[in-house]
Amino acid sequence: MLSRTASSLYWLGRYFERADFIARLVEATVRLDVLSSRPAGEAAWASALAVLDTEDAFEAGGGSLTQGSVARFLTIDASHPGSIVRCLDRARNNARAVRTALTREAWTAINRAWLTFEHRASTGGTAATLNLVETVKTETRGFEGAVHRMLRNQTTWFIRLGQTVERADNTARLLDVKYHILLPEGEKVGGVVDRDQWTTILQTVSAVTAYRWLYSEGLKPGNVIDLLIARPELPRSIAASVEEAVDILGLLAKRTGHHGEADRMARMRSTRLGKTRSNEVIVSGLHQYLQAFITENDLLHAAIGRQFKFH
Repeated sequence: MLSRTASSLYWLGRYFERADFIARLVEATVRLDVLSSRPAGEAAWASALAVLDTEDAFEAGGGSLTQGSVARFLTIDASHPGSIVRCLDRARNNARAVRTALTREAWTAINRAWLTFEHRASTGGTAATLNLVETVKTETRGFEGAVHRMLRNQTTWFIRLGQTVERADNTARLLDVKYHILLPEGEKVGGVVDRDQWTTILQTVSAVTAYRWLYSEGLKPGNVIDLLIARPELPRSIAASVEEAVDILGLLAKRTGHHGEADRMARMRSTRLGKTRSNEVIVSGLHQYLQAFITENDLLHAAIGRQFKFH
């Protein structure tokens, strides 16, 4: 496979996964702000921007921390790379570069998601915003299903590799911001606002039911942290993403006949995570742990690019 083809497939996976995550984050924030028993208001939307590291870009545009302004910024605003429409546009451009490698179902899901935003100037009210992000989620699920029905070869592996690297980054950023930013000053840990926000985190990663299956003592921050870091049963956990990266790189190594820098980094990371205990992470410093993981994930991303000569 040509390196530029591999690069396009990898970035297609990353951008489509990112679009899905932003849609989930917007949906969860709307519910936290509007549908919660104690609406979180500006704090909820500020945290959404923080998760995506788009606070500076939003402030530069002069918008206010309201549902309308932030939802528009994160969905249909093409002026910055942190919006759904920009992610879908980049995903579609990469998909066009490898169109013959994709099935009709995969291309259709990409194209339909992109067309959802064509000529759209407003997200509308709460219901319209929820409908918009639900459409994005539907198409990303359709794309993921199409990928899993494709031949299990380098095409699907590079797409999935991009998805799992992106998913690991998203989950780490989401958990880090929640732990340090989301709880408003003056609110007690375990209070109504705190519980709603931890529930929102579970909703963002589709883990509400999984949490209830795995933990019987009710909603506790320590258990949520354990679920998102250390439980490979949850597809969007850090542990699951780390394992998947090792597996996919192994499949690519078998096909190409050699291992490289990215394989070694992924295996070392997986070994360390297997020895990690979430309660020890909390005691020693969750923020520091997650920041170190995000940095390491970026290094793995760079190593993948070098190993497969993306640039």
